[in-house]
Amino acid sequence: MTVNPVLFGALLAGALLFFLWNCRQRLALIALGRPAERFDNPGERFSRMLLFAFGQKRVLARPFGVNHAVIFWAFICLLVANGAFLLEGVIPGFRLEQLLPDGLYHVLTFLFDLVSLLALAAVGIAASRRLFFKPAYLDSAYVKGRSVEGFVILTFIATLMLAYFCLNGALIAGGTLDGAGMPVSGFVATLLPGGSLEGIAAAAWWVHALVLLAFICYLPLSKHLHILTAIPNCYFQDLEPVSVPPREEFVPGKPGKSYGVGRVDEFTWKDLLDGFTCTECGRCQDSCPATATGKPLNPRQIVHSIKTNLLANGELLKNGQAPVVPLVGPEGEGTSTEDAVWSCTTCGACLAQCPVMIEQMPKIIKLRRHRVEMLASFPEELLNLFENMEQRSNPWGIAPSERTKWTGTWEVPTFEAGKTEYLFYVGCAGAFDSRAKHVTVATATLLNAAGVSWGILGRDELCCGDSVRRLGNEYVFDRMARENVARFKERGVTKIITQCPHCFSTLKNDYRQYGLEVEVVHHSQLIEQLVAGGRLKPAVTKGQGKVLFHDSCYLGRHNDTYEAPRAVIRAATGTAPGEFGRTRENGFCCGAGGGRMWLEEQIGSRINIDRVKEGLQQQPDTICVSCPYCMTMLEDGLKDQGAEQVRVRDIAEVMAEALAPR
Repeated sequence: MTVNPVLFGALLAGALLFFLWNCRQRLALIALGRPAERFDNPGERFSRMLLFAFGQKRVLARPFGVNHAVIFWAFICLLVANGAFLLEGVIPGFRLEQLLPDGLYHVLTFLFDLVSLLALAAVGIAASRRLFFKPAYLDSAYVKGRSVEGFVILTFIATLMLAYFCLNGALIAGGTLDGAGMPVSGFVATLLPGGSLEGIAAAAWWVHALVLLAFICYLPLSKHLHILTAIPNCYFQDLEPVSVPPREEFVPGKPGKSYGVGRVDEFTWKDLLDGFTCTECGRCQDSCPATATGKPLNPRQIVHSIKTNLLANGELLKNGQAPVVPLVGPEGEGTSTEDAVWSCTTCGACLAQCPVMIEQMPKIIKLRRHRVEMLASFPEELLNLFENMEQRSNPWGIAPSERTKWTGTWEVPTFEAGKTEYLFYVGCAGAFDSRAKHVTVATATLLNAAGVSWGILGRDELCCGDSVRRLGNEYVFDRMARENVARFKERGVTKIITQCPHCFSTLKNDYRQYGLEVEVVHHSQLIEQLVAGGRLKPAVTKGQGKVLFHDSCYLGRHNDTYEAPRAVIRAATGTAPGEFGRTRENGFCCGAGGGRMWLEEQIGSRINIDRVKEGLQQQPDTICVSCPYCMTMLEDGLKDQGAEQVRVRDIAEVMAEALAPR
């Protein structure tokens, strides 16, 4: 079989030029983004890239991910085969076997044959899944009609594999190709009619060639550009905990400075790279509590809208002109709605599920910042919250002198530098919320029982600022963080205990941006350590009945702490707690994070109700929590469902009762 190298060379050159030109256009758009420091720690970045991009760790976390991994590795393996195929088309007489020893060549041809068969089977499975048992998250409103694109790619891959087998089969049957070690192609050779082998080979070659060239041209214009961007996106992933938004610098005397993100080029280049990397797999959507309860937020849609907005406005922005498509506004292509932006609970489920390390939640916080700081456009309910935080440093606006009322008649020690080991950072909920005060007392009781050296700041304690930061009021958070860090340093604080995961995560992670380097422990971690060290010796009690444990998003996903609270419950009750259907890294939010604690849910069903219904299916007597927000949300949900007989208890309360059983 002969191929006209001039004709094919011209087609290949045209396809490659078209591919490179479009890739350049995309890179030029990404370059519009603001700087981002993603070049540090190259060793760690490279190892994570190997784990998540090549190792497909998150892809394989779900059963169907195996099928995608097969297609991915088939693509990698067949790069060599397709590269040789292209060279054979432009260099007369070129053959791969001429460059390789016989042994290595036969190993490769066997591998190509096997991998091509696996890829063809995987494509068939993927097409059947889309046609006959498609998961709901693959068919969200904005991808309806776009699923055709998925079938185009599957058709391309299937056609390439079939053409490969027909070509090799014809060459083997005609005696021009050694079929040793090519079982599938050899089998195809036995099926081909002997009189038309030359024509079959030529047709198969050109089908393979034209589909390959079409794929090269189509790739940069489709969502499957992620084939090229996923690997670098995994390399440039955020190495910090997912709970830490970027810090903003507020410099007086700089009129016209914009805060947050109000137009697409105010995102970082990594944010824009995320847009071209999204595979539209729907895993973020499937795990999002807002999406699950009928809210207008879809994390996949947020990322898709940013990409679409960039494509619509990119040329204007490159020429210094104003964008014509807004990032936030009435529903439309390339625009996210106000309701979508304010529906996020910052639970981190989208970040934990994305197989290519896209950062959905931080983008939402950046959009919120612009709405709050530049436009004063936010839900009216937040006005009181922001005022209370600014004036009295707590969400309720209660006088700071009330912060120690939980102590009652106790002689609670004040933190003294050089004498006290731990600062017990009580937090706003622990000081002011009537239900959370019981948890504060229980925690203090445990600290005393274990002989821990601890003290409080009392009325001098300030809110950590978690809610205002996640709601986009970075200016108020910045002031709070500076004051808190200065106070901690002035008082000589080196170790902090918290009972609220939001305080824990903010002091431990966010405050590092302000130079605070102290040991911060959540009360679940400390109680576990005290039990393990023999300083707390609970008498196992069954008084809690059947116990179910609910994971806090900010303790679990944001800080990878799952075992400590379970160990505390196990030590206090003698048995491991029961689990919700969605648990640990797949846990379902209570609905209070991201400042949603202070906002009513006006759209869809209530997130806390969905979580409570899930728990009630297991008929628990007690639901254990490790967060005051979770406690409030679950108690409210139980009341709504008429299930007040089910108690909600913090792990500190359960342990305190085990120390002094009735």
